[in-house]
Amino acid sequence: MHSLLGREKKAEAEEEEEEEEVGFGIYLGLSPGFLPQAASMFSCVGCFWVLLCSALLAVCSFSFISPAWIVKEHHPGSGHDSVSFGLLWHCSESLDHMYRCYTFRGLARFAEIPSSSWQTSAVLCSGGCALLAVSSLLAIITVFLPSGGCERRICTLAGYMQMASVFIMATGLLVYPFGLNSSLVRSFCGDSDIFYAGECQIGWGYMLAIVGVMLTVFLPFFAKYAPKEQLSPTPLPTLL
Repeated sequence: MHSLLGREKKAEAEEEEEEEEVGFGIYLGLSPGFLPQAASMFSCVGCFWVLLCSALLAVCSFSFISPAWIVKEHHPGSGHDSVSFGLLWHCSESLDHMYRCYTFRGLARFAEIPSSSWQTSAVLCSGGCALLAVSSLLAIITVFLPSGGCERRICTLAGYMQMASVFIMATGLLVYPFGLNSSLVRSFCGDSDIFYAGECQIGWGYMLAIVGVMLTVFLPFFAKYAPKEQLSPTPLPTLL
């Protein structure tokens, strides 16, 4: 009889201890069994944000150095079968079917870009890529930071930088077609004018830059939800 009473008292004591632990967990806003170190786990949104930043930075850089913004597949009656223009380069295929690329007028100087519109576009696009590169570095840093005010501020700063890079690069892409009336482009593309390529056409480099800028628009949205505090579990009473 005494042993039975002792077992019942021991079982009641264990149940009271478990209820105290559960109550303490609810007081902290945590569900039972939730480990405190879970707050330092990687955020799925944050990791996706970092990957998207890196991919769009690669797209931006590749399109910036691409020589295929304006292309012409065939140019009859001249020494070139095809020609293409970029922000800093132009390429042409000679009669011996050798495809060669040069900086404008053979010089690697910014002043040799044949149009002030293209010079402005080069500055804007390179500036936007630079901002995107810095924001991508900040995004990588936030992955390894613990959740808190510092992480939120860095994510917010990176989001603003990405928003600024979108406007800067988009302005650069809009300015670029104003250079189609330059004498160098006219010598290859015929009667070209502002927003009219004449005998030439828009190349894959310019289209890639447009797609990259359109996708970059989503980066500030992901930056808002990238902090790891979004992983915090809902307190148990609100689930009931």
